Amino acid sequence: MTNYLLFSSTVLIWGTTWIAIALQIGPVPVLVSVFYRFAAAALILVGALILTRRMKVPPLRQQPFILAQALCLFCCNFLCFYYAAAFVPSGLISVVFSLATIFNAVNARIFFGDRISPRTLLAAMLGATGLVLLFGPDIFVAFNPDSWKGIGLSALGTMFFSLGNMASRRNSAAGISPVTANAWGMSYGALTLLGLVLLTATPMVAPPDITYLGALLYLSVVGSVIGFTTYLMLVSRIGSQKAAYATVLFPVVALTLSSIYEDYHWTAVGVAGLLLTLAGNVVMFARLPARAKTDGAAPSRA
Repeated sequence: MTNYLLFSSTVLIWGTTWIAIALQIGPVPVLVSVFYRFAAAALILVGALILTRRMKVPPLRQQPFILAQALCLFCCNFLCFYYAAAFVPSGLISVVFSLATIFNAVNARIFFGDRISPRTLLAAMLGATGLVLLFGPDIFVAFNPDSWKGIGLSALGTMFFSLGNMASRRNSAAGISPVTANAWGMSYGALTLLGLVLLTATPMVAPPDITYLGALLYLSVVGSVIGFTTYLMLVSRIGSQKAAYATVLFPVVALTLSSIYEDYHWTAVGVAGLLLTLAGNVVMFARLPARAKTDGAAPSRA
């Protein structure tokens, strides 16, 4: 029951964060928006852990791996997603992100030696075909270069997310709980983003209106503190490949919201593309090998 609760919470939370990201695109520079998000999330999570006396300091030898997780999950990936939101609807970004199942399978093979089954290749083919159908009208008919930028940035962000999953898996196996890793990771991510803001002399534009503030609060508390905790707890319990299956359902939620708030128009080709992309992810988990080993460690105490 706990796994189902973590899974459904992750789907509902991250399926709705894409539209909140789109609401932040505007007068505030992307770098500053991402910094605001994780600075607020870090303050909230670290403050809560200190107040409840659950804040723990991982050993110094583990800090580089937490930093790697921070850069991938709480910095670089979101810079890519926020920039992508300026070029394509947020719902379409979530479709690219749903391919995290494929990225995780490949990276788990590279870093942990997990086997890649033939159905992984089939899933990749289905997913790629679906993406072509979804983005085809903009890319091949209208030849919109912005769509290429949005796809590329979304794919790069998904790669960073997957690498962060690998770091999280390693950290869980080393005995660092997801909550502890998140608290330190978000802090590292916020400090890195602040350093980039200062290094690039990016203006620190204040939140312009209540809509931006509302989106920021939602992304910081619900999308970051709660969402990443539920997801990484799921990774530690059932493994990165199975946990990434939650991303399969994100596009359904995100594209529905995009249709309402971003005037995204569904077409028969677009629906077929979405179904193929989802089918590609479903293939990944249609029949789990009986001898498969879980690629995540049990929740530990750090």
